[in-house]
Amino acid sequence: MKVRVSVSLKNGVLDPQGRAIQHSLEGLGFAGVRDVRAGRLIELDVDDNVTDEALDEMCRKLLANMVIENYRIERVPA
Repeated sequence: MKVRVSVSLKNGVLDPQGRAIQHSLEGLGFAGVRDVRAGRLIELDVDDNVTDEALDEMCRKLLANMVIENYRIERVPA
């Protein structure tokens, strides 16, 4: 089974990568982009018996920095 984990910075945490993307978009002439928040997508291929609790523990222990990041787990049907 495929699992997608979306990791993003918590609100209020400075996002220099998002800021750089926003400035680059402006430099390319794209108008109307008020804010950019960058994150990352992690795709896992796991056995069907891997529980939500185990996925949550993976996120808390390794995939996300709980001090500054949020995460969202999504199981993707094959």
